[in-house]
Amino acid sequence: MRASNFGKACAAIAAGACLVILAISDSSQAQTKAGEKSKAGQSKVQIKQVERGKYLVTIMSCNDCHTPFKMGPKGPEPDMSRMLSGHPEQMKLPPPPKVDMPWMGAYNATDTAFAGPWGVSYAANLTPDQNTGLGIWTEDMFLKAMKLGKHMGTSRDIAPPMPWNWVGKATDEDLKAIFAYLKSIPPIANHVPDYEPPKGPPPGAPAPPEKAAPKKK
Repeated sequence: MRASNFGKACAAIAAGACLVILAISDSSQAQTKAGEKSKAGQSKVQIKQVERGKYLVTIMSCNDCHTPFKMGPKGPEPDMSRMLSGHPEQMKLPPPPKVDMPWMGAYNATDTAFAGPWGVSYAANLTPDQNTGLGIWTEDMFLKAMKLGKHMGTSRDIAPPMPWNWVGKATDEDLKAIFAYLKSIPPIANHVPDYEPPKGPPPGAPAPPEKAAPKKK
């Protein structure tokens, strides 16, 4: 009788263990499936695209201009707490120093403002902030901006030193990956100053062609 009860107890324990194993297995499978979706509900394809974009933004040195620099123990270094947020809006700059040829231009301490024959340009806020960054940009606007060199794809020319003419040679797939990554990073509210065009023609620029005199009737 005792042996019978002992056998029943062992069977019950074994059955319970099996249920535990099955539960763990189901949980593991559920976690695996959940892992295919990001916290934002992204698919594996979208996650891979964002990872590709992050890689491209990193090796293309976008942080060199669009992330403000700060002074570190070994000199200037990017302030990653303001990653890709552009020229700090609270940094009001005096008129740029006059630079004579063969020197081309000057840049400020945060490496986000650049003065030269093109005027004064400021590194844009590339975070997805709705009001001051890429929040309202569409993928199509971004591709056109990089391929045509036009702000928001349609307006003014993108000024130096932004190398849009080289970035725009990337494949559409890579440009879309870059945009997907930029839309995934934390938004930072930072209103970058507007571009300041040059006052007069750039030094050394060829004179504009003279208008032909009107023909006499």
